[in-house]
Amino acid sequence: MDQSFGKSYKLCNKKQIDSLFETGSTQKQYPLLAKYQPLELNSKEAFQMVIAAPKRTFRSAVKRNRIKRICKEAVRKNKHALENHLNEQRLQLGIFLLYTGKEEMDVSGLEQKVTSLFQKIIQDLNAKSA
Repeated sequence: MDQSFGKSYKLCNKKQIDSLFETGSTQKQYPLLAKYQPLELNSKEAFQMVIAAPKRTFRSAVKRNRIKRICKEAVRKNKHALENHLNEQRLQLGIFLLYTGKEEMDVSGLEQKVTSLFQKIIQDLNAKSA
């Protein structure tokens, strides 16, 4: 059970990120919003992700970076359900994860939110494939 979350999970292609916003699906689990879409990625990983916190809400770069770091840790610990589903379906997914809350959440609460968000994404992918 690999719990790494390195550079290979980072979505960097601007065209793919733009296509996520134009034609991608959306799932919400407060304080997270996920835009996602099946993509052909240049990676062996099942999904690649961008994590963002808005500058308008969190003026301090220290706070934005802390939120992104906490989100990344929550995804790292709870990625297995999504990863296993995508490997079974032979899909690759591009995900843009946006933190929409006004205040910072604790780590355990955010882990629960990430888990339920991934479950919603899996249910939506199953509904689309059926």
